[in-house]
Amino acid sequence: MTDQDEDILGPLDPGFAARFERDDRRGPCQLYLISPLDVSGGFADRLARALDAGPVAAFQFRVKDANQHEAAKLAEPLQRLCADAQVAFIVNDSIALAKRLGADGVHLGQGDGDPREARDVLGPAAQIGVTCHDSRHLAMEAGEAGADYAAFGAFYPTVTKATQHTPDPSILSWWGALFEIPCVAIGGITPANAAPLVAAGADFLAVSHAVWGDDEAAAVRAFADVLKTG
Repeated sequence: MTDQDEDILGPLDPGFAARFERDDRRGPCQLYLISPLDVSGGFADRLARALDAGPVAAFQFRVKDANQHEAAKLAEPLQRLCADAQVAFIVNDSIALAKRLGADGVHLGQGDGDPREARDVLGPAAQIGVTCHDSRHLAMEAGEAGADYAAFGAFYPTVTKATQHTPDPSILSWWGALFEIPCVAIGGITPANAAPLVAAGADFLAVSHAVWGDDEAAAVRAFADVLKTG
């Protein structure tokens, strides 16, 4: 049973997305890159090519098996690239690492800490995101706790991590119609399947394998084309 099945709000009408119209005040959907787990070797060069290829709003540093000292060393050149490109540098999972790096923000899974704690540690300017899977209830809780965005997914099968939650795109429409803070769509998103999520109201597309699995510059350009017409 998924979180949405247990949602105290009841089932969401899948037709919501078809009736959704984006509020121009929200601005266009933007690209949010998530790093592969291995950012060693020549990855900094790949990130530089990706950032040069088209508009990118944010980059999430997602390294799972390194200790904090090793992670900080890996992060430093990537953080400089993002700063130079005016791309927000977000740390996955670790409030402590985000604080150590002076990162622009942190992305929290459901077991990674409370947004209130992150706000206390990182300050009022930090961007704090929360994984909400397919649950409107979790997203509302995140918003009430001061999160800056709610992330929903996985919308499509993904090779990046195990998929347990598969929301309908209408959850993006519902969120965008009722709440001001942005929503992020994640999970198996490619240039070929992104358009319905943009149309449904995603404020950001979070992508990883679709960019790093092949030619990163070509992928960013392809996403830019989708977002331009979305």
